[in-house]
Parts: sequence; structure tokens; C-alpha cells
Amino acid sequence: MSNQTASLALRKDWDGGVSPFGVSYGKLFMWFFLVSDALTFSSLLCAYGFIRHKFTGSWAEPNKVFTHFPFIHKDLPLAYVGFMTFDLIMSSVTMVLAVEAGHRKSRKEVVMWLFFTIIGGFIFVGSQCWEWYHFITGEETQQVARDYWMNGKHIIDAHFQGANLVANAYTMLPTFGDFFFCITGFHGFHVFSGVIINIVILIMVAKGVMDKRGHYEMVEKAGLYWHFVDLVWVFVFTFFYLL
Repeated sequence: MSNQTASLALRKDWDGGVSPFGVSYGKLFMWFFLVSDALTFSSLLCAYGFIRHKFTGSWAEPNKVFTHFPFIHKDLPLAYVGFMTFDLIMSSVTMVLAVEAGHRKSRKEVVMWLFFTIIGGFIFVGSQCWEWYHFITGEETQQVARDYWMNGKHIIDAHFQGANLVANAYTMLPTFGDFFFCITGFHGFHVFSGVIINIVILIMVAKGVMDKRGHYEMVEKAGLYWHFVDLVWVFVFTFFYLL
């Protein structure tokens, strides 16, 4: 069967307008990747939920752990995490505007909105590094941790106030810290990767590569990845910090 005959047969079988199979391989494989990545994040959050439920009485309360905010010396439970969430959502908005400008082939607007998206991504990654630092050191927590738990043993130490992979001053279960580093670190890696991708796309757009190709599909594919990262953070924020 020739390509023309196959095309006519497809049009005959599909009478809903644009064929659902008329998608580029780039978008198709991006969706394949996002689905597989969603399964990975789902498994991590399911594991967290199972352990969280099993050790409900001993689990640390995030609203008592994440109370710090830059340059403000008082407890503001989850305020900075809320700011990080708002920042990431706004970067998703700027990415939508970049994709829309790409559909109109407006190179200047694509560059502008991608730039704002990248700035939002850097703010989030920097904020997460700051949060990790204070979670590990515990410098700004109101709790003066003179005792902590390490590998199931009760240790007395007037200097240790934070958490790491084997010890935790916030709870008797170091597993809380393990999940925190694993889930937020895995997501932070995705955000940082997305920032790098957006920088590469921005350079390509600025150099006129998309105009030479006649389309801005690369911007749309980068947008799919960025929206996925934002959506995953909404689930991480809900399951890890709020529940």
C-alpha cells in the first residue's frame, strides 16, 4: 500500500477533523517520557504516604519543621515553601505565554517570556538549596535539639539541631529526612534540568534557529516538560508539606 493510499484510508477511518496520529515524533516521545517520569514520582509519593501512615504518631510535622523565612526571625510555618510554590506556578504562566508567542512566531516575545521562566526556575532552585541548608543545620528552628535519634538510638548532643541521612533532631525517625532529601532533591534536579533546557531553547530562538525551521515546536516541547515539573511540585507540596 502506497503512502497516498494509506493516507486516504486513514482519512476515511477518522472523521473527527485533524487526525489524532498527526503528531510529531518529538511530542510523542516527550509524552512517553513524561508518563514514565510520572510513574516514578507516583511511586515515591506512594511510598512516602505508606510510611507516613505507618508511623503517624512519630512523624515530624512539616509546619513545625519548615518555619524559617529569609531575613525574618520568627516562625512562619510553610510560608517560604508557599512562596516557592507561587514562584513555580508563575513560571508556568510565563512558559504558557512563551508557547503562545511561538505559535505566532513572535521571536522577541518568546525570548522575553522564556527569560522570565528561567529566572523563576533559578529562584526556585536557589530557594530549595536555602531550604536544604537550614533543614540540615537547623540554625533557625525554634527547637533547641539537645537530643536526637540516629539509627534508632537516642543520642544526646547539645550542638546537633538539624537532620541528615542518619540522624534527625526533628523526629525519632531519620526516614523523614530520607524522604525529604529524596523527593525534593529528585524534583529539584528536574527543575534544574528544565532551566538548562530553557536556556538552550532561548539561545536557539534568539539566533533565529526556529525561524529557519519554520516552527517553534521545540518551545512547545520544553513547555510540556516545564508544566509537568510544576504539576509534580503541586503534588509534592500537598503530600509532603500539607498532609
